[in-house]
Amino acid sequence: MSRAALFVLADGRFPAGGHAHSGGAEPAVAAGRIKDADSLEEFCRGRLHTAGLVAAALAAAAAAGHDPLALDDAADARTPVQALRTTARKLGRQMMRAARATWPSAELDALSAARPRGAHQPVVLGLAARSAGLAPLDAAYAVAYETVSGPATAAVRLLSLDPFDATAVLARLAPDLDRTAAAAAAAAGRIPEEGFDALPAASAPLLDITAQQHAAWPVRLFAS
Repeated sequence: MSRAALFVLADGRFPAGGHAHSGGAEPAVAAGRIKDADSLEEFCRGRLHTAGLVAAALAAAAAAGHDPLALDDAADARTPVQALRTTARKLGRQMMRAARATWPSAELDALSAARPRGAHQPVVLGLAARSAGLAPLDAAYAVAYETVSGPATAAVRLLSLDPFDATAVLARLAPDLDRTAAAAAAAAGRIPEEGFDALPAASAPLLDITAQQHAAWPVRLFAS
């Protein structure tokens, strides 16, 4: 295993399309729920412990070698809003292109063939991590970090927030990232005994509602 591959996978410059998405930050800024570094931190912490935990567990499970098609179905069941399902599959399709070019594998090829319109992004990311020789915990960390780094980066553009303040938010969230990644990997580890019900299904109704509303905006800076 080359742990250095995790830096490539988690790098914001990895060409998987994440830069075009705010992770719900754009509608939160418009509604006044994110207005400064403190409120950004609250938003990111909430997103991490709900949508982030679910996505990190799916990625860890895929990295552990569990059936990616079954995991894709599990992701659908945990994503009740059409706008977020569409976004997850679009990002999954883009992640698949980048992953197959970077860490070619028969497993990635098989998932791409089975889901030509894209599997859920965390599932693809987890399979990419597996193809790169990374562990389930590594995949969970990559997804957990992406969950908060996306909104933090978007807030810099949306609010003209000082990049130093946004980075400080990410640093303060480090203990939460550790706990979330560990919980996600632990859930994936229980699948052999408990089945896919072991995966968390934490909900974030406000993120769901605003994502559906945001998808209908005629003008927006970010795709989601």
